[in-house]
Amino acid sequence: MSDEQNDGSGEEFQEIVAAETDRDPDLAVIEAGSRTLRAQSGAPRAGDLPGRPADPELDRALREVETELSKRWPETKLEPSLSRIRPLMDVLGEPQRAYPAIHITGTNGKTTTARMIEALLGAFELRTGRFSSPHVQSITERISLDGEPIAPERFVATYEDVKPYVELVDSREPYRLSFFEVLTGMAYAAFADAPVDVAVVEVGMGGTWDSTNVIDAQVAVLTPITLDHTDRLGTTPEAIAGEKSGIVKRGARVVLAQQPSIEAASVVLRRAVEVDATVAREGMEFGVVAREVAVGGQLLTLRGLGGDYPEVFLPLYGEHMAHNAVVALAAVEAFFGVGDGQPARPLDQEVVRAAFASVTSPGRLEVVRSSPTVVLDAAHNPAGAQATAAAITEAFGFSRLVGVVGASADKDVRGLLEAFEPVFTEVVVTSNASHRAMDVDELAALAVEVFGEERVQVEPRLDDALDAAITLAEEEQEYAGAGVLVTGSVITVGEARLLLGRSR
Repeated sequence: MSDEQNDGSGEEFQEIVAAETDRDPDLAVIEAGSRTLRAQSGAPRAGDLPGRPADPELDRALREVETELSKRWPETKLEPSLSRIRPLMDVLGEPQRAYPAIHITGTNGKTTTARMIEALLGAFELRTGRFSSPHVQSITERISLDGEPIAPERFVATYEDVKPYVELVDSREPYRLSFFEVLTGMAYAAFADAPVDVAVVEVGMGGTWDSTNVIDAQVAVLTPITLDHTDRLGTTPEAIAGEKSGIVKRGARVVLAQQPSIEAASVVLRRAVEVDATVAREGMEFGVVAREVAVGGQLLTLRGLGGDYPEVFLPLYGEHMAHNAVVALAAVEAFFGVGDGQPARPLDQEVVRAAFASVTSPGRLEVVRSSPTVVLDAAHNPAGAQATAAAITEAFGFSRLVGVVGASADKDVRGLLEAFEPVFTEVVVTSNASHRAMDVDELAALAVEVFGEERVQVEPRLDDALDAAITLAEEEQEYAGAGVLVTGSVITVGEARLLLGRSR
C-alpha cells in the first residue's frame, strides 16, 4: 500500500500467491476460522473483490497458474533492469503501444488514485484497463477491465497465451522473468486484446526500472513520496523521487500531488524540465478547496485544471482520500487535454460527481462489520499509518479503538506502531501467513516499548486476534463508541477480509 495512503508495492503479492498455492497451514486456519467469525458477524454485504471460482475445474486451472507464477523470481529479490521485460514486449508485438496510458507512482495513495481515475474515465464512457498491486484477496484483482477484475477464465487464457513467449525470453536471458514481469506482460496483452481505450497503470516499485515503465504514458501521476523501501530506492526523499520520476516521459503531462518534501518535488520538476514535460502541481494549479465529513464519506469541493467541482460526494474516509481524489481528477483532465493550450473549462460536473460517488477501495478504511465496528486498512509504513490514524479519528470518533496489527519484518514497524499509539486504546499483535511476517514475539516486544505492557495482547493466529479484539471492543458499554482497526500489511488485511466474509 499500505493504499492509498496505504497502497503497498507489488512485492507482497508473491507471499499471497505462495500461501494460496502451497495451502499454507496458517491459511487453512484462516479458512476454518472464517466460518466462526462470519457466524458471529452475520452475513456481510458483498464486497467488490472476487473470491475463488465456484467451478472446481476453473479453480484448479487458476491455482495451477498461481503455482507457476509463484515459482518465479519474487519481488523481494530484485535485479533493477528493464532488460527482461523489453524483449517480452518485443516478442508479444509491443502491446503496451496499442493504447494511451496514465502511469502512477508514489509511496502512498497509488491504488486508490488509480481506482478513482478508472472510475472517472469509465463514467466518460471510455473502456479502461487497470494494472495495480498488490492484490487483497485474488490474483485476478491485479488486472481489471472496465472497472472489474478480469474473469478467472480470461486470466488463465491470457497466461496461456503469453506463456510460450515468456519461455522464449527465459531461454535467452541470464535471469528468468520474475512473476511481476510476467504479470505486467499479461496485463499489457490483455489490454490490447480487449481492446481498451486507456490503460491506468500503477508502478510496482520505484519507477525508472519498474517493469511497467516500458509504457510511454501521456500522463504521469506522482502521489506523495516518503521513505519506504529505502534498501532499494534510496535513503532520502530526493533519491526516491529520482527513481519514481523515471516514469515521466518526453512531452508528457505530469500531475504532481502535494509533497511532504520540497526536495522530492524539486527532483520531479527537474525531470520534467529535462524531458520537456508540463507539470500541474497540487496546491497551485489544482487542489482541495473544501471538505466536510458526511455520512458514509465526505463532501468535497475540488478545484481541477478546468475549474471548480462543488458538492462532490466521496464514499471514502480521510483527508488523504480527498487529496487522492483531486489528483485523480487532475490526471483525467490532463488526459482529456484540459488546460493544454485551450480555454480552461471543467468536465461535465454531473458525470464527475457520479464517478466519485461510485468509487470503492477495498482494504482502505473499509468497514466490514458493525456492533462493534470493524475497519480494515492496509497502512504498512509510518506515513500511511499517520494518515489512517487521522482519518479514523475524524470519521469515527471511537471512544475505544482496539488495533489488530500484523506487519512485515522488512518495514519500519516501530514507526508504524508509534503513529497508531495515540489512537489505539489497546493493540492485539498477530501474524499473517507470509514468511515475511514479523515474528509475533518480536512484534510484541516492539509494541510493549511503544504502548506499555498493559495495553498489548499477543495472539499468534489472526482469527484469534480478531476474536480477542472484538471481545475487547464489546466491553464498551455502548457499541457505537467502540471499534476495531485491522492494519499493518496488505496481507493481514486480505486475510482478515477473508475471515470476515468480504468476498463476492
